Amino acid sequence: MQYEVYMKKCIELARLGEGNTSPNPLVGCVVLNKDGEIISNGYHKKYGENHAERDALLKLKNGEEEGGTLIVNLEPCSHFGKTPPCADLIIERKIKKVIIGMRDVNPIVSGNGIKKLENAGIEVIEGVLEDECKKLNEIFIKNHIQKKTFIALKTATTLDGKIATSSGSSKWITSENARAEVKKIRKRYDAILTSSSTVIADNPTMEHKTKIILDRTLKTDFENSNIYKNGKIYVFYSSAQTPPEIPGITFIPAPEVNNKLDLEYIFNKLYDLKIMSVLVESGGKLNGEVLKYVDKVYHFIAPKITGDNASRSCFDCRSISEISECENFKFEEIQIFQPDILLTYYK
Repeated sequence: MQYEVYMKKCIELARLGEGNTSPNPLVGCVVLNKDGEIISNGYHKKYGENHAERDALLKLKNGEEEGGTLIVNLEPCSHFGKTPPCADLIIERKIKKVIIGMRDVNPIVSGNGIKKLENAGIEVIEGVLEDECKKLNEIFIKNHIQKKTFIALKTATTLDGKIATSSGSSKWITSENARAEVKKIRKRYDAILTSSSTVIADNPTMEHKTKIILDRTLKTDFENSNIYKNGKIYVFYSSAQTPPEIPGITFIPAPEVNNKLDLEYIFNKLYDLKIMSVLVESGGKLNGEVLKYVDKVYHFIAPKITGDNASRSCFDCRSISEISECENFKFEEIQIFQPDILLTYYK
């Protein structure tokens, strides 16, 4: 139970690096002396910088960690990458025991860090809060096990599932509290993806370091639309079109399926571009198409009802006749951002 408390602290520390460590995982570390007192902690702050174990141990200079315990949510690395192996530093600092949340899924590391520690005579305890540690690094796990980009989707609706009235009015369905949480969610992902229809209808800014726009017929205003004014921009378009040459925008041709851009091709291309995670923020039609590929959904719901069948739905891509044809999900969490709620669910 005591180790679970420290592992929760590791997870809290790890989250401080959200948005800055990709393609590396989120990792936090706590160091105890031989008397069981916390003497240091650290986390992986940014890709290319020190890993959590190194961040925590290098703060200690007088050997007070000797004979102590190190707690970390992910198996210490055993290879040279951007930084030297953390397992080697742990051995060098004469740590007696290492508590690990989960094994690394990266085949270069998986099990090798643990083996190196055990061969040096260090006691290793695995699997403390393993489920929580896996949830923390769900993006990293999918990247390495499936070799695919993690796909999340955010939508904000009324109680009857509407994202706008029939005239297109949508500002604002949810409150400032909910919209502030959206900004935090965006930070967790490498990129934001939206459609040309959303760009034209809402002219959003969507401030983010990387933005992806699906514009099959190249109909958006590349010179004046807000979304193109900052960040790294990728535009996917039909290979039948001829894109303009605009500094700061990378145009990528994509095949079509039923007069729509091939989403499977696009998501595979994102992984090739080393975009490890993407948050889709769009209208009902693209949202509906993405459901086939989505891993996680953030669904904000405001206590409002339009009562209008002509209002626009959050998922609108097909017609079905049997309830058995529904896309099925698993609820994960319900949070309140007064007066709204956030449902988080998984495929």
